[in-house]
Amino acid sequence: MTLVAACATILGFNVQAICLCVLGLGAGISVATQQVLNGSLRTWLGSPAWAGFFSYLGGLLTMIVVLFALGERLPSWRAMANAPWWAWSGGVLVGVFILLAILLLPSLGAATLIALVVAGQMLATITIDHFGLFGLTPHPTSLSRLLGAGLLIAGVILVRD
Repeated sequence: MTLVAACATILGFNVQAICLCVLGLGAGISVATQQVLNGSLRTWLGSPAWAGFFSYLGGLLTMIVVLFALGERLPSWRAMANAPWWAWSGGVLVGVFILLAILLLPSLGAATLIALVVAGQMLATITIDHFGLFGLTPHPTSLSRLLGAGLLIAGVILVRD
């Protein structure tokens, strides 16, 4: 056991939970930073579509490196054919997200854009959870979830310039 793990255990912290939360925060930081970088690239290239293209190209190259580093094998054709149609649409939605974020960033600013994105994500995920969409186990909407979403929307209003 490492010193950090030992200290966390003594203090009653779950090291794995802390690491997962830190990684989650890192994902959020990367989304916010990505939007600012894509907006900057849009300015330099004079095109939101080309900025989005090069963002995707960088993501594709990153995933190729990850696949090789992890030694991942190509899924079988059968597995790919058995996946429902909607499981393949994530890339399209990310493309829409990237393009909209690049287009909206100059008008809204980074903080307002990300606040709106987070509020939209929360509203969508509460709906997806409630109805158990896309094969998820249903998690009924509760008053606390609705209150949390309401607070996020209030946060969007407060973050706006």
